Amino acid sequence: MFSTFEPYRIKAVEPIPLTTRDNRQKYLEEVAFNPNRLKANQVTIDFLTDSGSNALSCKQWSAMMQADESYAGADSFYTFESTVKAITGFPFIVPVHQGRAAEKILFKVLLSEAEVAYSNGFFDTTREHILQNKIKAINIDTETESRDFKGNIDCRKLEEMLSKEDQKVGVVVMTITNGERGGLPVSISNIKEASAICRKHNVFFYADACRFAENTWFVKTREKGFMDKTPSQIALEMFNEFDGCIISAKKDGLCNIGGIFATRQREVYEKFSEECILAEGHITYGGLAGRDLEAIAVGLTEALDEHYLQHRIEMVQEFGRMLEFNGATILEPGGHAIFIDAEKALSHIPRNQHPAWALTCALYVEGGIRAYEYGNLKFGYKDENGKEAFLHRELVRLAIPRRVYTMSHLKYVAEVFGKIMQNASNVRGLTIIRFPSFLGLFEIEMKEV
Repeated sequence: MFSTFEPYRIKAVEPIPLTTRDNRQKYLEEVAFNPNRLKANQVTIDFLTDSGSNALSCKQWSAMMQADESYAGADSFYTFESTVKAITGFPFIVPVHQGRAAEKILFKVLLSEAEVAYSNGFFDTTREHILQNKIKAINIDTETESRDFKGNIDCRKLEEMLSKEDQKVGVVVMTITNGERGGLPVSISNIKEASAICRKHNVFFYADACRFAENTWFVKTREKGFMDKTPSQIALEMFNEFDGCIISAKKDGLCNIGGIFATRQREVYEKFSEECILAEGHITYGGLAGRDLEAIAVGLTEALDEHYLQHRIEMVQEFGRMLEFNGATILEPGGHAIFIDAEKALSHIPRNQHPAWALTCALYVEGGIRAYEYGNLKFGYKDENGKEAFLHRELVRLAIPRRVYTMSHLKYVAEVFGKIMQNASNVRGLTIIRFPSFLGLFEIEMKEV
């Protein structure tokens, strides 16, 4: 039973675009059946991503008004730096304009002589940046799953992979929470075991910690020995196991832009800083305005508030139950999104007609809801020889922005899904007209079969 309420009052409101079904059908046809290309004012409920779509607090707005916009050495940088140091324990901190900027620079620095990188689940841009360096990016899925921490890396496999003498491993990346596995958490004990293995083999161990705060709540409520610790204490213990981290402040930074690189390795920091100056700007602003640095400093602190985290996680869990009540088969809910099994929802659509994409289109036409395909189009559906090989489940992700929607919005979405299920046979599959080379989901063009 959902028992918590929003631990805040709403101080400003924004009208939601309301459109007709006929108009939505027309809008979708105009963008070649790609909801990613819709205008925001054509979308009623936007679950495309939880990245950068957060609502800022009054404290964040207040801090932004007091920002120092000096080019170098601004007071706002030192406010940002001290906050990140306190949360992570890392001594060397560099801001960047968003998380993918940090990973692009970091992997250029770390992977110059490497052949392979491993992870519990690479995010799509993380994987692409590794591939751009002509390095293999391999996920190590967990076979002996922890019931409560299904985002874990398989440490037995990790030890086996790092023991191979015929490869040069550049880095092991622990994604927290594990977006590849539906935003499910990683345990502190698993992080510590993986850290020890990496140290044994002298391999860099970095965290992709975009949703680190949500992970601390799962640890507090599920892992033995952490119930009496605060999310901040858990975060510090977690980061202590890594050589460094990259963070998109657009998630658990509760901001609309911004990213973080943090490390305890001076040599890596110095190399990163040199690249940052070329790509992002001076290392005390990293492509951000002083007001962004101030907002991130406040947002990181607010994201570790226990009342906020409890509400955030329970809200997602309850949303999953509402969708199941309306006929959805979902993955176990994580901390930021619900993943719907589109093949079960639209069993009449074959894989080569992309049922997950078809469901995203149906959600938009029926209710103005924008969702994200998390299936074979996102992860690639062709093998090394260019032949069709559907390797991923056909999922649809509903990513929930932080502090933006209330339970009544989520109830509406669940009811729209239920209406789609009542007439599921009317939903049509799609075929590809154009597919760009890199991360093609954003510009792909489709047509109905």
